[in-house]
Amino acid sequence: MSWVFLIVAILTEVAATLSLRAAASGRRAWYVVVVSGYVVSFVLLARALAEGMGIGVAYGIWTAVGVALTAVLSKVLFGEPLTRMMVGGIALIIAGVLLLETGGH
Repeated sequence: MSWVFLIVAILTEVAATLSLRAAASGRRAWYVVVVSGYVVSFVLLARALAEGMGIGVAYGIWTAVGVALTAVLSKVLFGEPLTRMMVGGIALIIAGVLLLETGGH
């Protein structure tokens, strides 16, 4: 169950971060989505920890996957750049997450 909490925490954090784009462009109502998303994300991250997931693994995966997913979705949704170097960074993030997960066993 801890993985379910972590996955939903990541998705809500990414949604909140992407919503910042709309909020920052003058659509202030989006700040409700931003704040709500971050609150829900932190609560779910805490639930993953309460279920026994280690904080190093949970936080590492939460931040790394969040950054990678935000970069890819900002390219798709907003046409922001996604260069080879950025894709290389995402590959390194994935490798780091795998090392975190396998290193804990």
